[in-house]
Amino acid sequence: MVNHCWGTVKRVLPRRGVTPPFFVQSGDYVKELSCFIDESGDFGPYKHYSPYYIVTLVFHDQSVDIAKNIDHLNDKFRLSGLPENPVHAGPLIRREYEYEHLSLLERKRIFNSLYNFTRTTDISYKSLVVEKKRLVEDIDLPLQLTKQFSSFLKENMEWFIQYDRIVVYYDYGQRELTHIIVTLFSALLNNVQFKKVAPEQYKLFQAADMLCTLELLSIKMERKMLSKSEHAFFTSSKQLYKSYLRAIQKKRFG
Repeated sequence: MVNHCWGTVKRVLPRRGVTPPFFVQSGDYVKELSCFIDESGDFGPYKHYSPYYIVTLVFHDQSVDIAKNIDHLNDKFRLSGLPENPVHAGPLIRREYEYEHLSLLERKRIFNSLYNFTRTTDISYKSLVVEKKRLVEDIDLPLQLTKQFSSFLKENMEWFIQYDRIVVYYDYGQRELTHIIVTLFSALLNNVQFKKVAPEQYKLFQAADMLCTLELLSIKMERKMLSKSEHAFFTSSKQLYKSYLRAIQKKRFG
């Protein structure tokens, strides 16, 4: 507890993987919303193996305690002997980088652990999608993304302004996206803070990464574009939808 001339502020120390708690000032709760953002794709020219640019926003109301969900996920990794490194869903499916020495069973156990955490935690998400094949000029991608971002924020302004504070978490991995995020949130809302994060710091940031991957898989499934590695991981399009997409898409914002 810290005493200040304007009142008393009570503070609870954050736990690993949990977003910083809201404050209590003079007996009043500050209603806080956390927004974790991750992307799939880049701002470069269209390539057949990367046809979409996807941005996913994950929302968590700080009044909802998710510490038990995080503890359960950490226990799952520890008891299963799985690595507790940040999970990157795309490379995990494709058996790339740090996952190249893991079996299909081991990779599925990692994927399912994070998926079940994402599915059972009280969050919602919104994905913005741009099909790069339809772009003509280099400026078209940031323009389309800005329009989608702006429309989403404006259409849901009443929901956003109910919060006293909105904290946006992003790793600043792409300069162009960082500029869009900071510009639009700052222009349309006056109660926003921005925090740079690393994937290992917050489980909800890893959930945003997984949701980006699942949204991409949903598009590819509908257009019959799933790769060999994706077919091998999920067995079939039907199994992908039945076991993963159907449940997780219930968490789409609105």
